[in-house]
Amino acid sequence: MKKAILIFVITLMTITVNAQTSQKYNSYLDRTEFFDSRDNMVGYAKENTYLNRIEYYDSRGNMVKYEKKNEYLNRTETYDSRGNQQGYEKKNEYLNRNETYDSRGNQQLTKKWNEYLQRYEVYDSRGTMKGYYKYNSYLNKWEYTSSPY
Repeated sequence: MKKAILIFVITLMTITVNAQTSQKYNSYLDRTEFFDSRDNMVGYAKENTYLNRIEYYDSRGNMVKYEKKNEYLNRTETYDSRGNQQGYEKKNEYLNRNETYDSRGNQQLTKKWNEYLQRYEVYDSRGTMKGYYKYNSYLNKWEYTSSPY
């Protein structure tokens, strides 16, 4: 369960999303799978315990990127399949949110839990809401909806 929560949180922070995407944990294959609005699988994430990282694959099984926790800087760093750093994400304890940065240190996204609406909201660097994640208990999966603003 702890592994599933870890994979979910990391994928929640980094997945590139379109309108009405979803993700679901596949316990048989021990991975988190991502689906488009027509419920076609577009990729999956799996923990590599040997290299101590989370790896992301497209639907054909080609590695797209991976994430590794940097304990020294207290952040999660994202790399492409060739090992080039794409950016990083860290928790802002003061503002109680997660912030995503590109490889040059420019802030890209902010993710914050909305207790009242029971969802994770995603904002760009200017504070404009881009969308939100909400858990669908009927289908047992997280769904992402783009903001119409």
